[in-house]
Amino acid sequence: MSVLFVTGTGTEIGKTVTTAAIAAAALGSGRSVAVLKPAQTGVSAGERGDAAEVERLAGPVTAVELARYPDPLAPATAARRAGLPSVGPVEIAETAAKLAASHDLVLVEGAGGLLVRFDADGNTLADAARRADAPVLMVAQAGLGTLNATALTALALRSYGLDSPGVVIGSWPATPGLAARCNLADLPDAAGAPLLGLVPEGSGALPPTDFRTAAPGWLAPELGGSGGFRVSG
Repeated sequence: MSVLFVTGTGTEIGKTVTTAAIAAAALGSGRSVAVLKPAQTGVSAGERGDAAEVERLAGPVTAVELARYPDPLAPATAARRAGLPSVGPVEIAETAAKLAASHDLVLVEGAGGLLVRFDADGNTLADAARRADAPVLMVAQAGLGTLNATALTALALRSYGLDSPGVVIGSWPATPGLAARCNLADLPDAAGAPLLGLVPEGSGALPPTDFRTAAPGWLAPELGGSGGFRVSG
């Protein structure tokens, strides 16, 4: 796949670090990578956004933002409050296609969950992925509630006619509880797709050189990893 959208089953569950891990694995195998953040919210001018954070962790990717809004809200709401133009599925898909023409892999990181609104017309990341004819990777949390959130995200993907290569747990705890351990077996059924990785909690705080060395081991071969991710606890 030359273009891969990355969505969360919620917010603050490890989308950016997961995106960085996929980028690092691809760069490590000699592939060129672009990272597209259609709408960056909650970050002011001069602060590092998610695309720049992926670049810091993963290495020399082409990092692109289409819009930035200061309030930490859904893109459509943040754009309205800032009095700035929103970004829609046509612009997102066209930018991804242009980047794909000059890169081996383009990662498009969404904002929050799959159906968060990007513009006043109600368009979402799913609309952009459908226009781009690209698969959507799900990033999920580890513990209680993740089966329902993952199943709902998978249901929404199917309703849009979108494919998903699988699901990654974006912050796997060092000492997982009973729910997290049981969810490993149940997540593929909820997602209707395989479990493709476990990104350890706190990975974003690693020195970049350590992050890049470790990242392939967190991911399955379908995402460019070594398939060696292990469950601790």
